[in-house]
Amino acid sequence: MTLDVIAEAQRLDEAEQNRTQVVPTTEFFPDATIDDAYRIQAAWQDLKLGRGESLVGHKIGLTSRAMQMAMNIETPDSGFITDAMVFEAGGEIPAADHLDPKIEVELAFVLADDLDAATVSADGFGIETVLDATDYVVPALELIAARSFRRNPDTGRTRTVVDTISDNAANAGIITGGERIGPRDTDLRWTGALLSRNGTIEETGLAAGVLGHPATGIVWLAKRYVEQGMTLAAGQTILAGSFTRPIDVRAGDSFVADYGPLGSFTIDFT
Repeated sequence: MTLDVIAEAQRLDEAEQNRTQVVPTTEFFPDATIDDAYRIQAAWQDLKLGRGESLVGHKIGLTSRAMQMAMNIETPDSGFITDAMVFEAGGEIPAADHLDPKIEVELAFVLADDLDAATVSADGFGIETVLDATDYVVPALELIAARSFRRNPDTGRTRTVVDTISDNAANAGIITGGERIGPRDTDLRWTGALLSRNGTIEETGLAAGVLGHPATGIVWLAKRYVEQGMTLAAGQTILAGSFTRPIDVRAGDSFVADYGPLGSFTIDFT
């Protein structure tokens, strides 16, 4: 069977809209590559934009060493964020709208300048360049979901990194809150967070857990995009990667993300 990236994107899109999980891509196409997965993801993005959604940012995942080892990959992955995937802090999200939802703790970088080919090819491109190009950093939660089964209930087979990337790197949404800070107002590596669910602290972490510095993944993403003729654009929001494990979401759950000096915010699931 020949991989049809548009058909595969449509299958995942329909799973999301119908709120019904489907078999992962590689169960049909075991030889599909990471490049194939990003092509599927791009086709899915085109479907969403074609319905009138707007591209507002990107997410970076698989940024912790533990997750990379678990997925047998040595680099992060990435996905897209549209305006329909942005949720208000302090608000409510219907849990049933998302398939196998979970929450992760992150920092979001909002760009003031493009990270384009000229910037990426300049001498010394790295974390400092990303900080120079950042308008502000803000506490964030990522809502992740699985349109394809993380573990197939019929076969027991777990999905691969190709499946996850095809599934928009598991991204379903972003919630930001707390205080906006300049990228050099504090040592971002030491930014910490406490994530509580229904009054119980479930996870704690430091942003240094993201590849040593939360801007490291953005360096990687900017380089990867330039290789594909793309740009991280001014005004876009970049989710830099989780520094906690994902926490399951259930209807009735209330989460508090406490970032200490950077403030706290809530999100409830109905």
